[in-house]
Amino acid sequence: MKKIRKAVFPVAGLGTRFLPATKASPKEMLPIVDKPLIQYAAEEAVAAGINQLIFVTSGSKRAIEDHFDKNQELEDELERRKKMDLLDMVKYIVPKGVSCIYIRQREALGLGHAVLCAKPIVGDEPFAVILADDLIDGKEQSCLSQMVKVYEQQECSVIAVEEVEQSDTDRYGIITPELLYEGVLKMKSIVEKPKPNRAPSTLAVVGRYLLTSSIFDHLERTEKGAGGEIQLTDAIAKLLLEEQVLACQFKGIRYDCGNKLGYLLATINYALQHPNLREAFKEHLVKVCNQHI
Repeated sequence: MKKIRKAVFPVAGLGTRFLPATKASPKEMLPIVDKPLIQYAAEEAVAAGINQLIFVTSGSKRAIEDHFDKNQELEDELERRKKMDLLDMVKYIVPKGVSCIYIRQREALGLGHAVLCAKPIVGDEPFAVILADDLIDGKEQSCLSQMVKVYEQQECSVIAVEEVEQSDTDRYGIITPELLYEGVLKMKSIVEKPKPNRAPSTLAVVGRYLLTSSIFDHLERTEKGAGGEIQLTDAIAKLLLEEQVLACQFKGIRYDCGNKLGYLLATINYALQHPNLREAFKEHLVKVCNQHI
């Protein structure tokens, strides 16, 4: 069994739902308390045993490269001021033994095309795909670590899913499930953004995938689908015809930080978990709620 060593981060999107905040800064750099979304995603990958981070970017995403790069001027200044805790924080954003690779997505052709751009680096290995704007608080164990455990037991592609409202099925890829064992389902089919009255279930694919390299063959043959884009969901549907793909109902809370309400909810809940902020922030929230109720 080949280990999952590589993770692909599609970060070339324009983030139009957060304009003007994302006019000059990528949406993946939006902070949740004191860390940007992309750092949470990278930390989740590293915690799952991944040592190669592959960022599929566009020309306007230099801030992501700069964030994970070394900043000698900043490090020297922090050391001069004896702020060693902050020095360690910025010095080891990328842990030792973990590498970052950047590749351009030259056309805005969707998630499937972004994943395909990583083929020369991934090669014939299984790999993860992480969408940074799906921030998942796995509590005891991260979502990706839960999925890697399933992969190691079953040796096949694994996709994260969660229950959504029937009225929201046209926002997600929706699967037809068959129970394998608790928390793990066989995927019988998958369809991109079905209307609520045609959805095969309310189990939606969210932003975590573990895929075998066979997906690249299908992505190369996939026609443009919904929105004129190459849909990863369509390629997974073809992969299902050749090999088993499982769905993992992860334990944790997902925050859709691709929209403003989800982003605000994530900020509040992560602030309430922050060791240096939670008590003062909780006190402030109580005051605000009392004023507005």
